[in-house]
Amino acid sequence: MNKFKDLLICTDLDGTLLNSKNEISRENLEAIEYFKHEGGYFTFITGRMPSFAGHIYDKVKPNAPIGCINGGGVYDYETKKYLWTQPISDSVIELVEYIDQNIDGMGIQVNTFDTVYFCAENQAQGLFRKITGLEKINKHYNDIKEPIAKIVFVDSTEEKMEKLAQLLCSHKRADEFRFVRSEKWLYEILPKGISKAVVMPKIAQHLNISPNNCIAIGDYNNDIQMVKDAKTGIAVANAVDELKAVADYITVSNDDHAIAQVISDIEKGKIPIINS
Repeated sequence: MNKFKDLLICTDLDGTLLNSKNEISRENLEAIEYFKHEGGYFTFITGRMPSFAGHIYDKVKPNAPIGCINGGGVYDYETKKYLWTQPISDSVIELVEYIDQNIDGMGIQVNTFDTVYFCAENQAQGLFRKITGLEKINKHYNDIKEPIAKIVFVDSTEEKMEKLAQLLCSHKRADEFRFVRSEKWLYEILPKGISKAVVMPKIAQHLNISPNNCIAIGDYNNDIQMVKDAKTGIAVANAVDELKAVADYITVSNDDHAIAQVISDIEKGKIPIINS
């Protein structure tokens, strides 16, 4: 019952726990149940809001709070409450206006802690809603009065995404925020200092275990700091090179049941873990 006592696995979702069909394999689900049964804690840290990760929670049944909004919140599905949040400064709207005025056709989302507002449409926005199943709630960004969690720009054109990054980084307020590309077609503005790495020790503290017992698994740029800061950081084989460069271990791809492989390798000692 205690092979994995007090170990905490924090995994990314898209491209890591989920395969290329956006499914969780039976092998991964069975391995997660075994890991929890043997004393381990399992959860995910995602860029998604809790409202559109609930169906994954229901399948995986994490036994720890989740990290969400790319590190902007810690959420407990059992109580349906945030345990911690970090809103972004209202001045972020200046950057949103700047992009809206200077890049035609850029998709714009404003994420509060409860709702995703679609503020400017393009084809990629429609695809995003199809994948996530989110309701199309249109609202101008200047009319949103709730605390904002993050801004998401959406476009499938690499040229536009590169121009977006250049304009944001050169803005006079750029130093007040963090910019991260969370998918090839998603670029986000987060509160300064916020990343998935921020919520990992908060989850460990909630569980009353050492942050040194955290194992992080990811695939993309928004996972880099989390994998780098974890006591044991793991990249899936399909991860970007920048993430692989900071990982302690590289496992199989998300299409080859990466989570199950990691749990097996921990059990066999191929990934040595020292509990604190």
